[in-house]
Amino acid sequence: MKRALIIVDMLNDFVRPYGKLYVPKAEEIIPNIKVLKKAFKENGLPVIYTNDSHLPKVDAEFRIWREHAVRGTPGAEVVEELKPDEDDFVIQKRRYSAFFSTDLDVLLRELDVGEVVLTGVATNVCVLHTAADAFFRGYKVIVVSDGTMSVPPEEQEKWLGYMRSVYGAEILSTSEIVSKIKSSNSS
Repeated sequence: MKRALIIVDMLNDFVRPYGKLYVPKAEEIIPNIKVLKKAFKENGLPVIYTNDSHLPKVDAEFRIWREHAVRGTPGAEVVEELKPDEDDFVIQKRRYSAFFSTDLDVLLRELDVGEVVLTGVATNVCVLHTAADAFFRGYKVIVVSDGTMSVPPEEQEKWLGYMRSVYGAEILSTSEIVSKIKSSNSS
């Protein structure tokens, strides 16, 4: 089963302390996501960024959250350490789930992907809803325990446990996923 790495919302507005909706400790997961991205690329597996890209002033999310990740602003850009490469895929989204009103599902099917590995922020918002929609569409879901961050960070284990029990998500560390990739490519 082919797998894809999905990097959710690793944007300046969420990852940087000066960001409009800073997720505390989000910067701590950058090194793990870099390791995963490298492993996926070295093994010919797709890397997909799913980025909030909201329209100014009118976006419905702004009724709940302050304005953030507005299309065309520095806040909506992927953090420098994780910038997409030319051969990576980038999906813009306007809602929590990376599947809602985007072509993510079509892309995954075209790439013959059956397993998604979710990283990024926030575990209890966009990662959670992306995991739900992946599950509803029949994908195997893996959530990276040390490659995601909840808001507040103290709730990380609660939300990982929720995805495990409700969506059957496998919760693995970065090193466990890298080992899995290496072992499946050597067999």
